Amino acid sequence: MSLLDDLLDDLKAEGDRLWSTVSGLDADGWQTPTPAAGWTVATTVAHLLWTDEVAVVAATDKDAWDAIVLEGMADPTGYVDQQAIEVARLSPAALLARWGKAREALPAALRDFPTGQRMPWFGPPMSPASMATARFMETWAHSLDVYDALGVEPERSDRIRHVAHLGVRTRDFAYSVHGLPAPGEEFRIDLVSPSEEQWSWGPEDAAQTVTGSAWDFCLLVTQRVHRDDTDLVATGADAEQWLTIAQAFAGPAGEGRAPRG
Repeated sequence: MSLLDDLLDDLKAEGDRLWSTVSGLDADGWQTPTPAAGWTVATTVAHLLWTDEVAVVAATDKDAWDAIVLEGMADPTGYVDQQAIEVARLSPAALLARWGKAREALPAALRDFPTGQRMPWFGPPMSPASMATARFMETWAHSLDVYDALGVEPERSDRIRHVAHLGVRTRDFAYSVHGLPAPGEEFRIDLVSPSEEQWSWGPEDAAQTVTGSAWDFCLLVTQRVHRDDTDLVATGADAEQWLTIAQAFAGPAGEGRAPRG
């Protein structure tokens, strides 16, 4: 199985879990507020389906993609959120139907994208595997908001390795969005997966390290938990600073989550 196939299988599994959670909700259930300020269950699903649709456009239709970019440039900080708000006005049945089509179209578009080329995106161009990783990360993170809102326990699976890998790879990006210089040295990252596997990145002899659970690390880099509420241990001032600004998602730094009571 190729890396892309593995990513798309895991993306489907995450989407299936969210689908099974929301598909039986009544109209009031869809309007349940999530921990993301101003977002409901409906807004969250609308954001995921719209972004899947736009990713398909980016992979298949240059003219349509260019039109989306021009539209977004008119409101660079609010455009994406506004699309979610607009799509969320659909009925629950219409939301699910549209999301189902987007979920089917995205894997096909990524598999058919020319080998060795990169597809355009709102940030740097991406390979199909990178896009699939980003879509997995967003689906997982936003699903957590829905589960929290509805009182559903999330599945702790090793599929989150994709999020952990992205969180490590985006270290320097996190510094850049905060206007800070990135450390010149690599960190050693040692994380324990939900199944108790050891996941590691960086040189074994690195002076600065991060250790702890992969689950808490993934929550942190998607800004679903405050640094103080994780089990992560940093050795070195730079490593500790990174854990206060880490983000695996594109765009400006978010506000993050407040510490638990």
